[in-house]
Amino acid sequence: MNDKTHFGVYGGQYVAETLMGPLNELAAAYDEAKKDPEFRREFREILRDYVGRPSAITVAKRLSAHLGGATIVLKREDLNHTGAHKVNNTIGQALLARRMGKRRLIAETGAGMHGVATATVAALFGMPCEVYMGAIDVERQKPNVERMRMLGAKVHAVTEGSATLKDAMNEALRDWVTNCDDTFYVIGTVAGPYPYPDMVRDFQRVIGDEARAQFLDKFGRLPDQAIACVGGGSNAMGLFAAFVPDKGVKLVGVEAGGKGIATGQHAASINGGRLGVLHGAKTMLLQTDVGNIVDTYSVSAGLDYPGVGPEHCFLHDTGRAEYAVVNDEEAVAAFDALCRFEGIIPALESSHALAEAIKRAPALPKDALLLVNLSGRGDKDMENVIKWKMENGKCKMENAE
Repeated sequence: MNDKTHFGVYGGQYVAETLMGPLNELAAAYDEAKKDPEFRREFREILRDYVGRPSAITVAKRLSAHLGGATIVLKREDLNHTGAHKVNNTIGQALLARRMGKRRLIAETGAGMHGVATATVAALFGMPCEVYMGAIDVERQKPNVERMRMLGAKVHAVTEGSATLKDAMNEALRDWVTNCDDTFYVIGTVAGPYPYPDMVRDFQRVIGDEARAQFLDKFGRLPDQAIACVGGGSNAMGLFAAFVPDKGVKLVGVEAGGKGIATGQHAASINGGRLGVLHGAKTMLLQTDVGNIVDTYSVSAGLDYPGVGPEHCFLHDTGRAEYAVVNDEEAVAAFDALCRFEGIIPALESSHALAEAIKRAPALPKDALLLVNLSGRGDKDMENVIKWKMENGKCKMENAE
């Protein structure tokens, strides 16, 4: 399929008739907004003056020297206001909601960073906000739950199903169907029905646009590889979008391998899934032979989703991007490594991308450049990392100085 709602066979609008009106209204409003110089100006201004963009790129000198191969360069989305890339998208969607006359924001969240970012812009724009979060994630991401509440948002702990991100998104969609006249659903990733995959990618591509310009300025060339973690995949699409035309830049998405693909306890939809429909889009899903969505698992709440953005599936099928798998142990080891070598505490989600760079760097020449999107900071994950280490009794840093 080649219409604008699809990426090849992926994407589309597989929703109840009651949602077609709101989706068409949203698509028309976004088409107008992205052509409006004033909308683009205000978006850029808030990113600069409120979020603190552009975010820096940081050469991980000690970690790279320790590995003895390619140089790892971090795109520091952890330095943004709220501590992750999520705020780029929520600002764009909140501006669109205001333009459309919507008075209330709702969102789903896994690790809590999208919920925090939505609550933040709701406070900034003076709009009520409700966030749906799986009950399991509420427990393992308590600091972010308290941040959302402090910012004035109402947090709903979803107990249905696996009580994680998939179920939170289900509840948010039900809310939107019921209250679409005055409510704007701020989806946090490049999943869901059209126009969300396009819209979220466009709001997040500031990551890749900045990184591309920063590499040319600092190194006089582009990176050899651009690496980002993939759950739904918004931080990765934000990074990849700027480099897709540059065939010399290898694009690498990193899925959550959990306890290993063979165990079935993972969240690697591209590497371990099959074609299906979830949350309004056709994409690769973790499902049974009869089409039932299976429970996912990852040490990182933000990657614990049984699907993936449809554009990622298209990039995989066309060979423009490759998708690797990193398990829990490798991600926690990378978390430790960045803490101890660089004094930076990364999100567990970002640690998956870093772990893949750590695998690749030693086999590459010293003049090779690996760009890793450090999509968020790890304050929220400290308790979870400690718990994982206690339960597993391993994953201690090797050869640390």
